[in-house]
Amino acid sequence: MRVITRIAFSFLVTFLGSTQGLLVAQVSDHEDNLSDCQNELKSCNRANLTDAESNDIAINIHQRNLANCRSGEKSCDRDQLTALETSALDVALHQANLSNCLDGIGPCDHLALSSRESRAVVLAEHQQNISRCKDGRQPCDTSRLSKQEKSDLAIADHQRNVSNCTDRIGPCDDSMLTPAEAKEIATAAPALNLSNCIEGGSPCDQSGLSPGEARAMMSAGRQRNSSACVEGKESCDYSLLTAPEVIALKAREQRRNLRACRTGYGYCDPSRLTRKEAPSIGAEPPPAVR
Repeated sequence: MRVITRIAFSFLVTFLGSTQGLLVAQVSDHEDNLSDCQNELKSCNRANLTDAESNDIAINIHQRNLANCRSGEKSCDRDQLTALETSALDVALHQANLSNCLDGIGPCDHLALSSRESRAVVLAEHQQNISRCKDGRQPCDTSRLSKQEKSDLAIADHQRNVSNCTDRIGPCDDSMLTPAEAKEIATAAPALNLSNCIEGGSPCDQSGLSPGEARAMMSAGRQRNSSACVEGKESCDYSLLTAPEVIALKAREQRRNLRACRTGYGYCDPSRLTRKEAPSIGAEPPPAVR
């Protein structure tokens, strides 16, 4: 009797084990198939999906198709859209095309515009052309400008040249300057050059500086470098620091490191703590936040 019971129990354990393994395999297969269907793969078997899963997938596929249509993707299937979605899509695409035409950015289908929209686009394109010509940007079609617009353009070109010659930035044609403009620029040039040199800008012609101006430039440069070192900027040149600046910077960094070690915020280097500072931190300082 005991032998029969043992055999029956062993058979039951084996059966349950194989059944459990089969169920696990079936669940795994179902999840794989569900993933294939969600990604619209050919290996998807919709017959093995539950009604809820089929419904969710259909909704997701529909929304994905609608998004593709809105973004102008070739994979868009307009036949799958509802009447309302098709209408909204047409409105959105028309408005996007109109915006492109008005802004001069992106593809523009002039044939899709209404007569009123076409007139607005023509005006916008004309204003864009005027703006590019005045700013010296391309493309600039001067043949499309009126007599007054060409006159305004000539004035804008002249003013831009005066500005370039004054600031010594961009192309400068001295021959286009009036005697008064040339004199004014020549008078202002030394002051502008000094300002650029002191502020670390360009162009800076150091050969045109007086001894006093050269000292002022060097002092300003040292101050900028000192500030850069204090702020930890890459432009800092430690070799240019004076002895007092080095001492002050070291003290500042020591205080920063101590604060980081105490608060656990910022880079902390325990090895740089003094014997007096170390006991206040503890055996293991808080982790630094980098």
